[in-house]
Amino acid sequence: MVELVIFALMGLSVLAGALTVVLARNPVYAAMGLLGSLFSLGVLYVVNLGHLIAAVQVIVYAGAVMTLFLFVIMMMGVDRDEDLEEHLPHQRQIVLGLVAVLGVTVIALIVGGEFAWVPTGAAAGGTIPNGTVENIAGIMFTDWLLPFEVTAFLLTIAAAGAIALAYFTPDSASEEALS
Repeated sequence: MVELVIFALMGLSVLAGALTVVLARNPVYAAMGLLGSLFSLGVLYVVNLGHLIAAVQVIVYAGAVMTLFLFVIMMMGVDRDEDLEEHLPHQRQIVLGLVAVLGVTVIALIVGGEFAWVPTGAAAGGTIPNGTVENIAGIMFTDWLLPFEVTAFLLTIAAAGAIALAYFTPDSASEEALS
């Protein structure tokens, strides 16, 4: 029951973050929606016993990639005056009520149910979960070694190209040729 509730809440959170990414007019809001979606996806991995994948999801995507996105957004210069007026009446009270309901639900699930924060091998059916380091590394460095290395090579080329484009300054002759 607890897993179903967590799955439903995190699934809705992933969808809300994805909709925010697509529908937000401000790129900073879109990036924050993506960050929320990535964190919620990490929680879904934990619920499915993929602890390593969850850690990689949070460290690599929610950490490093989102930092890169925010640096790009800052370089684009999206500074503009924001309207600080609240257009939704009672917005703060509604959010406070929703947080209180969520808190009471979480406490009721923890106190009332038999909930283990980290399922053991016995709780997972007596087998080692698929998301362990040994299982993933064994498959990655035997069956998928060539695609893994090709992906690393392509990412290195992309990083070098991004650095080259960042330092590119068109001179007047090339600007005339482009126009």
